[in-house]
Amino acid sequence: MRRYGVREVEKLLRLPRSTIRALVAAGFVTPGRGPRNAWLFSFQDLIALRTAQALAAAKVPARRITRSIKALKRRLPDAMPLSGLSISAVADRVVVKEGVNRWQAESGQYLLGFEGDPAAGSLSVFQAKPQQSWFERAEALEESDSVEAIDAYRRAIAADPARVEARINLGRLLHNTGRLVQAEGLYREAIVACGNDALLLFNFGVLLDDMKRKHEAAEAYEEALRTDPAFADCCYNLALLCEELGRPRDAIRHMARYRRLRRGQ
Repeated sequence: MRRYGVREVEKLLRLPRSTIRALVAAGFVTPGRGPRNAWLFSFQDLIALRTAQALAAAKVPARRITRSIKALKRRLPDAMPLSGLSISAVADRVVVKEGVNRWQAESGQYLLGFEGDPAAGSLSVFQAKPQQSWFERAEALEESDSVEAIDAYRRAIAADPARVEARINLGRLLHNTGRLVQAEGLYREAIVACGNDALLLFNFGVLLDDMKRKHEAAEAYEEALRTDPAFADCCYNLALLCEELGRPRDAIRHMARYRRLRRGQ
């Protein structure tokens, strides 16, 4: 990721050094440090500086500026033309314009765009591109930033409590990052909210197995198979678990079922 020195920031944003220092001192950005402890700014920092200066000039409260900038930086790519964005205050909201799209900095919600002059009787409305959903954002973040991905999945669930995929993915992510108790609570809530889903119950079984709660894990696998009798991987896991639990007949039965399902694929 490219970093920009203070001189580059002055030239790119046409901001005096005193203004840059004041915005950093106010906590709107936290630049990194380079040789001789010099400030180094990321692309997101540049956008934040320009945004903070413009919003402060528009007399937007400092607390709202800070919240908006933090949210805006999370949504920005690592690089894009600085001319590609414009940020302004609309009533009490901070609005970002990106091409023909307009969205609120804090929530990421896209706004209905318009062109023309209403006073002159000329106004046309156009539909902005669909916003990247919290679920899509979470999926994209899973490998690079699990903390942000977990937050995005929670937001996706809050926006659509019935979306079982978000609950499944969040549970798996919590499990993979060692938050087993949180994952268990999440899965139990998901079963109540969304009913029996085979993959949800299967993942719950894997979690319980890892928590050394073998009998409960077997119950979760069995419930998953009642929901989806053709779930081959569930048959395999349950066969191995039955062997551990001293249930050889069940182990043989589930392994045979697994093999039949695999042959049929």
